[in-house]
Amino acid sequence: MKKIKLTKTTVEKLPFADKGKQVDYYDSDLDGFGVRVSHTGKKYFVRRLIGIKRVRVMIGSHPIKTAEEARGEARIKLGVMESGIDPNKHKRDQLRLAEESKQEITVTNLISEYIERHAKRFKRSWEADERLLTKEILPIWGKRKANDINKRDVTLLLERIIDRGTPAMSNQVLKITRKMFNFAIERDILKHTPFTGVKALAPNNRRERTLSESEIRIVWESIENSAMSDEIRRSLKLILVTAQRPKEVTGMHTREIEDRWWTIPAERAKNGREHRVYLTDMALVLIGETTDKDYIFPCPHQNKIKPISSHSLPVAVRRNIASPLTDKQGKPLYGKEGKPATENVLNIGKFTPHDLRRTAATFMGALGFMDEVIDAVLNHAKQGVIRTYNRHDYDKEKQQALDAWALKLTAITTCCGKGAEIILPDTHEGRVITSMGNTPLDKNGMKTSVG
Repeated sequence: MKKIKLTKTTVEKLPFADKGKQVDYYDSDLDGFGVRVSHTGKKYFVRRLIGIKRVRVMIGSHPIKTAEEARGEARIKLGVMESGIDPNKHKRDQLRLAEESKQEITVTNLISEYIERHAKRFKRSWEADERLLTKEILPIWGKRKANDINKRDVTLLLERIIDRGTPAMSNQVLKITRKMFNFAIERDILKHTPFTGVKALAPNNRRERTLSESEIRIVWESIENSAMSDEIRRSLKLILVTAQRPKEVTGMHTREIEDRWWTIPAERAKNGREHRVYLTDMALVLIGETTDKDYIFPCPHQNKIKPISSHSLPVAVRRNIASPLTDKQGKPLYGKEGKPATENVLNIGKFTPHDLRRTAATFMGALGFMDEVIDAVLNHAKQGVIRTYNRHDYDKEKQQALDAWALKLTAITTCCGKGAEIILPDTHEGRVITSMGNTPLDKNGMKTSVG
């Protein structure tokens, strides 16, 4: 080991090494500090034993650094190494962390990953997840690193949604976003979730809204004068007539219809089970002509062969229940409190398209049909041992229930009201019974005289 007093002058005088070789010179004053000379240049370094490993750390090149400058840095490096830290490893770790930080997934990336890798594969309602995340999460968290989102961010997000008057949406955002972050942990994208210990900030109100007879009559009439497309009007009415789910109705295709039966394929049914729906005269009128058509309720964009979105139905209902008022110049009008003035075009209280399905089921119950039959109409999965042993398809009973409901609905919407008696099929003996004696029936099965 060659030791010399490393100064600017002595380092300059050191001869270059032969090609392919290098020579180390150590400082006689500072143990572990040296300069390595090759055939191309001279570089200052420090060397120290860390554990059982000899570690060499480069400091800089001569003449960019003088021996005095290099010696000052060498003292610092040697002090760090004395504490057992390898500066080379520390530098590599810092570079790795910096690179990982550059590549850290943003919330925008996480949303895309969640939709493609999970929602589309395992959820029939994946479009609803995508729509919610795009509207509620992307504008606020989109550019942020997913790993930086914390519990406080989650709470502020939920409070913001509640403050705008949509507490139910707050709970839905919590449900979907929590699932997305759990997905990230399962795939080792993230190490932790900010949703640990976060509870819903709004009560989970069970949906129980059903329309009364007068509300059905009002909305059936007013919907014709509303600001909705013909496809939306007909699909809303068809939900009420058939008691099927909004998304299943809007996605109806002509290939699913044969005579008086509409078969919802398993891939479109919410529970993954193929479902047959009897089509009453009322339903067939709403469906209309099927010749040379694909979807019954096609998307208005002519270059897109797909049905209207089921999401367009609740949007249309909300907009018509609170339709903005404008003056003659088209400028929005405002009320006394400074809020936009609105008009309820549908003339009844708030409701959702799914409430129409619940209304139909409720009226079928009132008409005397058993829960098993109504569940069959609704395509609810059988529970318990019944699911295993009862293989009956209930087609006959479904037809009877939907026929009876269509007659009742016709009575309601043609202003016959509660005075109209509906003929119901006697499921035990196959007879038709009525409580109004021999009063004549019209072509729709209605009594010609009503109380």
